[in-house]
Amino acid sequence: MLGQRFQRLTTSVVRRNHYEESPGKNLPFSVGNKWRLLLMMTLYFGPGFAAPFFIVRHELPKK
Repeated sequence: MLGQRFQRLTTSVVRRNHYEESPGKNLPFSVGNKWRLLLMMTLYFGPGFAAPFFIVRHELPKK
């Protein structure tokens, strides 16, 4: 009895929660403007990619 009630509840919740299913709509950022996307990805991935090179540049003169 409790299982049936839970199943009905979850089914009705799923029916009420509909979202658009098109490319790019399920991402947490906008892909509409490619230059803004490029800037945001550069700001996000840039420091992580550049950090090892700056560390090596900092450590090499110490030898």
